[in-house]
Amino acid sequence: MSGSPATYRDVFAATEFRWLWLAHALSVIGDQLARVALTLLVFDRTESAGLAALTYALTYLPDLVGGATLAGLADRYPRRDVMVVTDLARAALVVVMAVPVVPLAGQVALLALVQLLAAPFSAARQAALADMLVGDRLTLGLGVISITYQAGLVAGFGAGAALVAELGTSTALVINAMTFVVSAALIAYGLNAHRPRESLPGDADDLDGVPPGGQWQTIRAGWRVVAHDARLRTLLAIACCSGFYVVPEGLAVPYAGQIDAGTVAVGWLLAANPVGTVIGMLLLRRFRPDRRLALMGPLAIATSAVLLPSGWAPGLAVSVVLWTLSGVFSAHDMITQSAYVASVPAHRRGQAVGVAIAALRAAQGLAIVLAGIAAQFLAPSAIIAAAAALGTVAAAVATVRWRRAASSPTLSIPPDEADDLRAQP
Repeated sequence: MSGSPATYRDVFAATEFRWLWLAHALSVIGDQLARVALTLLVFDRTESAGLAALTYALTYLPDLVGGATLAGLADRYPRRDVMVVTDLARAALVVVMAVPVVPLAGQVALLALVQLLAAPFSAARQAALADMLVGDRLTLGLGVISITYQAGLVAGFGAGAALVAELGTSTALVINAMTFVVSAALIAYGLNAHRPRESLPGDADDLDGVPPGGQWQTIRAGWRVVAHDARLRTLLAIACCSGFYVVPEGLAVPYAGQIDAGTVAVGWLLAANPVGTVIGMLLLRRFRPDRRLALMGPLAIATSAVLLPSGWAPGLAVSVVLWTLSGVFSAHDMITQSAYVASVPAHRRGQAVGVAIAALRAAQGLAIVLAGIAAQFLAPSAIIAAAAALGTVAAAVATVRWRRAASSPTLSIPPDEADDLRAQP
């Protein structure tokens, strides 16, 4: 693992990964299309930009609940089955949303349920990925999944809006449902069952000496395995630093107004981070696995630190460069994800990923809410700079703790990943 890095050819050589990636791409398209369609529908019926923006934001909140409570399904049932069932359930919900007589409030509630089911799907996918790909291929595979998601976000705003405008909301939602059905078919055809391993007496997280049997026991055990492992807690802390550097995204509109850049500039500012993330992941894959892991902490610090000059409200060009660089450095997330997934006992991966989903949504959602409140009293540039400063300090503390935790000999992970962790300085 400390030798040559894996390549995308190595990752896509895994037949199961190819099928899963295609399904993921369709799910991203479906998710984004549903959000855009309903947001435009809300604006059309209410003529309120505020309610439209709130509707879009609310689609992210169910991840917090779903990650905490439903992700453990991936540890109780075959992971392929969890993905297929959740995809089909989402398809059914979206079909109901497409019925014109369904009231607006009902459509919003249905979309929240659609997003709620995304958590067990994601947890099952991440858990299955760790079976399909080992070592550095897992890191790169997670990077491919993230790149696909980022590309879907960038394309979704423009393409999704254009598609809805051309076909109408109901037709767009039916197409969305079809993407979920095709995704389920791809997974059912291309993946093995990936049954979760039963916990055994003596497992690191089997603190009570008996394997958990119910959903609540699964949830509790999943949270416990994260809480009792310093490495998992620290990796999760590094990941949650995204709450600080996501603030510019939430303040892109008022920030563009502050620098007199106009409405068009908002698109450039919003695209900067996803584009930078893709660039960063493409660059990171060239590093040796041990070097890549050693860079995780410094990159986490740099992700927030590079945003500090935004406090001076520079022009559009400089701001886009700064926000893009932040995206480049944020590519460390694929390293963090890989180390986190590989560090969790195989029979707890689903719920542990759910813990991460819930924590990330809480961090990002709380940060954007607080930034929005602060924007009523302070300049957007000042808020972004403050978030960047706090994020730099938080990432630095987490990096120091990671170096201490990584030196502990009690980590229970696959042998392929052990070399990576021991290489951390």
